[in-house]
Parts: sequence; C-alpha cells; structure tokens
Amino acid sequence: MKARRMRMRSTSGLRRAVLRAPILLYRWHLGWLLGSRMLLLTHTGRTSGLPRQVVLEVTGRDPRTGAYHLASGFGPGAQWYRNVQRTPQVTIQVGRHRMAAVAQPLDPEGSGRLMAAYALLHPRLARGLMRMCGLKTDGSVEDYHRIGRDHIPFVRVLPDEPSGSPAPPGR
Repeated sequence: MKARRMRMRSTSGLRRAVLRAPILLYRWHLGWLLGSRMLLLTHTGRTSGLPRQVVLEVTGRDPRTGAYHLASGFGPGAQWYRNVQRTPQVTIQVGRHRMAAVAQPLDPEGSGRLMAAYALLHPRLARGLMRMCGLKTDGSVEDYHRIGRDHIPFVRVLPDEPSGSPAPPGR
C-alpha cells in the first residue's frame, strides 16, 4: 500500500509550545528525565547562522560506532534537517552527556531500512509517528520501508568522542 501524506496543520501556537517544551528541561539541566530515548540537537541556522535547538527521539543506535539515528518525521523540509544538511557540525546532549558530533543524512534506502527496523522494534510508537507526521500506512514492514525511503529521511549523528565516554566539563 502506498503511504499517503494527510493534510497537516502548521506547528504554531499551543501545539508548537508543547512540542518545544522538552527543550526547557535541557535548559534547566533536567534533560536526564527524558532518558536516552530523547536527544537535544543544537545545530546552526542555515540563513541566520545562529544556534538552533530541537529535541528528537533517538530511533536507534549503532553500538559499533556510537552513532545515534534520528528521523525527520516532518520530511526533508523540516528546519533542523535542512540546517544539518548545510552545516553538519552539531552538538548533542543525551541525558547529562553533551558532546560535539557530525550529522550525516542517509540515502533513501538507508532511511527505509532504519524506518522498517524502528517499526519492528517499536510498533506502537511507529504507528503514533505516522499519525503525528500525517502519513497513512498498512503497518507492513515493506510499507514502513517505503515510507522511510520516500517520506521520512534519517540522519546518523556520530559523536566526536569514542562511544560511551562522557564529554569533558564545560563543553
């Protein structure tokens, strides 16, 4: 079944405030409450050159490299996604650990594989993500692969430090 993007309202007003609320937890040094499933991504605005922040769900982790996998649920037009394409040097914070990293957008096939793997590991969350992103799916692995390939680009964020080591203080 071909995934179909439903009409979405823009993220403004109360909805925007709710979606951006987790950033406040990180600013108040309470990011650890979100655990290792959420990540604060600080990136550079492609037009302004100013630091921008977004909290994203970690959709997967490569134990070999320590890379985090992130999905751009609102597609390739999401501001954070467009910004990391322009300037891949980012800072991430997971829990209490903050580190410099490099963001690498994946090709469509890689995005499809990661979306299918995410849906197998977290079927309820994947269905919720589809609703939030305005996508319809039949729930099959093949359909999730197609959605990742055609609608939801993924990014690999590779920390500059070796996996598992915390960032030095003040960084």
